[in-house]
Amino acid sequence: MPEAPNITEAQSAQSVLSEASERIEKPSSTVDDSTVPNEPPAFRVYKPSSGSSFIPSTDLPDSYFNPTASDLKLAQTQLSARTQALTNAPLQLRTTREAAEKAKKDRWPNTTIRVRFTDRTQLEKVFPSTDKIKSVYAFVRNSLREDAKPIKFILYQPPRRDLKVSDLKVKNLTLAELELAPSSVLLLRFEDESLNGSDVPAPLASDILALAESLPAPLSLEDTSSASRSSTKKVDKTLNGSAAGEKKIPKWLKLGSKSFPLSFSPLVLTSTCRKITVE
Repeated sequence: MPEAPNITEAQSAQSVLSEASERIEKPSSTVDDSTVPNEPPAFRVYKPSSGSSFIPSTDLPDSYFNPTASDLKLAQTQLSARTQALTNAPLQLRTTREAAEKAKKDRWPNTTIRVRFTDRTQLEKVFPSTDKIKSVYAFVRNSLREDAKPIKFILYQPPRRDLKVSDLKVKNLTLAELELAPSSVLLLRFEDESLNGSDVPAPLASDILALAESLPAPLSLEDTSSASRSSTKKVDKTLNGSAAGEKKIPKWLKLGSKSFPLSFSPLVLTSTCRKITVE
């Protein structure tokens, strides 16, 4: 009679096969950390900027503060366009307004909010534009020290726009509806005036302050002057193009001109011919 197969040997062989198949199917989990891309930080902290960094190294000439003809033309063009847009704006239907709001949301899905403390320390984070102002308050409060978290504060925009959570006109609106998209700077004011001094350090948590970095260096005077020159050339080109595109009235249509006296103008001749025809 044939011998019965050994059960233990069959089980051990099956376990070996299963382990081998698992090693084949599952790739090695050891990955070099250098090849993994670094994720962008959830927020940024900027150190207080020194006042000397904003002072130009060279003295500006008096002509720098005098507006040029191009600057005046640009200001007048923008003012006229805005006035005409407000005066001639048609009444929009509800569907049209909703479509415009949807287009704005699609254009700016995220909003960058930078909160500035009185000592010029700044917190920056990107929020979805559909979030409300309470999300910004929660982020700032979670970044404070434990002893400063119970103290109430207000986020505002100068000169007098307080974005209070208790205000129903602000509480129920999104960041896009509050016109904070795509980016805005909000100032912070504590109800405790002892924390609002310019020489008082921001009461941020120690682990938050450890991530502080310096602000990007501002543009130099040469960069700003070159940028202003390029913008001036664009304005001149635009204004000249708009002036060239204006329709000119032919001389023969002008009444009382030298080439067509009033008695021989086209309008007078036309009326005279009609009178002769009727008679």
